[in-house]
Parts: sequence; C-alpha cells; structure tokens
Amino acid sequence: MSLRNEGVTTPVVGSGCSPKGSLRSFPTEVETDTGTGTEIEGAPLWKRTLDITCILLSLPVLLPITGMIALLIFCVSPGWCLYLQERVGYRGRRFICFKFRTMKPGSDVTVHQRHLENLMKSDQPMVKMDAKDPRLIPLGGLLRSTGLDELPQLLNVLGGQMSLVGPRPCVPYEYENYEPEQKRRFESLPGLTGLWQVSGKNNTTFSRMIALDIEYARTKSLLGDLKIMLKTVPALVRQVRETRARRRVAGSTPVHAPVHAPVVKTPTPSPREPVSRISSIAGKLAGQK
Repeated sequence: MSLRNEGVTTPVVGSGCSPKGSLRSFPTEVETDTGTGTEIEGAPLWKRTLDITCILLSLPVLLPITGMIALLIFCVSPGWCLYLQERVGYRGRRFICFKFRTMKPGSDVTVHQRHLENLMKSDQPMVKMDAKDPRLIPLGGLLRSTGLDELPQLLNVLGGQMSLVGPRPCVPYEYENYEPEQKRRFESLPGLTGLWQVSGKNNTTFSRMIALDIEYARTKSLLGDLKIMLKTVPALVRQVRETRARRRVAGSTPVHAPVHAPVVKTPTPSPREPVSRISSIAGKLAGQK
C-alpha cells in the first residue's frame, strides 16, 4: 500500500494486505513471551491504553478546535490545510506524519534543513526560525508555538505510529546524520510531547535533547508519562511567551542615525552686496581660523 502526495509515491509503514486480500489489523500486534500479554509493537500495553483513553476523553474538546483551525487555515492561505511529511519513528521506521500547514505553499524546505544542520553541529539552543520566517502564513507562528499545528498527529497515535508521550519524530535528513549511539532515542515510539519538550526544549541543545530522549526510552513508565502530560501545558505557556519575546526583539531592532561631522556654512554674498560687506565677512572668517 502506498500514499501519493504531489506526484511522489511513499510507502506507508505498517500497512499491508493478508494473502486473502483483506486488510490486516493496523498497526501490527506482536505476541510477547514475557508474560505481559499482547502489546502494540514499540509500545507496552499500558502505554497504548493510556493513549486511546486520553484521545477518547478529549474528543469533545479537540474536534471543534481542530475544525476551527482547519477553517482558519483555509481562509488565510490557499491550499490544503494539512501538511504530510515523512518522519522517522520507532527503530528508524519511516511513516507519514500529519500536521496542520503553517507555511505558504511552495516554501523552500532547504532553509530549515540548513538551520537544523547548523544546530546539530554548533550545539546551540534549538530555537526555531519562527521569529523572522517569511514563509509562515498569518497566525502560523501562533499555531506552531502553541503546538496546535500538531493536533492531526493524533491520527498517527491512533494508527500506532506515534504515542502521546515520546521523543520528537525527526525528518529523514536529520536521521541520516545521527551517530549510532544517538539512534538509541528511537527505542520508543515518537510522541507529541515528551521529556525533552517539558525540560526546556528551545533552550536546550541538540546533544541535551538526545540525552533526554534516550533517558525516556530507557525509563518510560505509566507514572512518568502522566507527569510529562501534566507538565506539558505549563511548558507550552512558557514557549509562547518566549516566542513572543523573540519576535518583539526581532521587530524592534533600533536603526541608528548616521553621525556626520559638523558642517560650517560659509555665507555666500549676494551679487548686490557692497564690496565692503564682502571684505568684512572675509575678515571674520580669517580671524576664526
């Protein structure tokens, strides 16, 4: 099974057909021999249960918000309200990630690629380009800073490709530059929020993000996921404030007036002035020198 998007055929990870031609269950269920029963691949049973329960309970609130955001994007920018992008998830498996479109159609994606490569090499704080990004649609920066652009990823959670809590799903060109040790962060399903997201996020470096993701993949638990969920809203509030502050700084760069040397104006006599007046002016100038 494949997904066609803008002329490119992309395989959908985890899809397929049984020999009889009927669709098999999605995602794949694997039997464990540890006595814990059946679990979704990459997610323990408790984690899958938590994801589904939280989504079902929040649907009455999320559905109207999702509809309003889709309508808003449709009104302020031509094109489809959803953006489909290939991401890397559990153990390096690729999948199609859903997001609300926050950029103008046809925007240059290589700008983000260069920015990300610089963050990975320089180990600077992982600040987004939203403060001065001309590619953003109206209110696109607000959607990104609040995380509302990621609401469609709940479809990925339902499909078993993501979880509510987990490391950020990276793009393929980022994954290709990972060291073998850094790829340990993929030992857990990617998530909408996670330990890195509530531990500073844009104020942390790339290496710190990797360390936090590996720690989460190694120590994830039901209590830990619940704590991260409770910390997510305060973290988003801080992120919105920081983004607004950066925009104010970016939009209020002072423009200094050029400093010129004082100019001494030399009076120009009129042709009608008497010769004595001209001589008097010339004498005063000579005295000043």
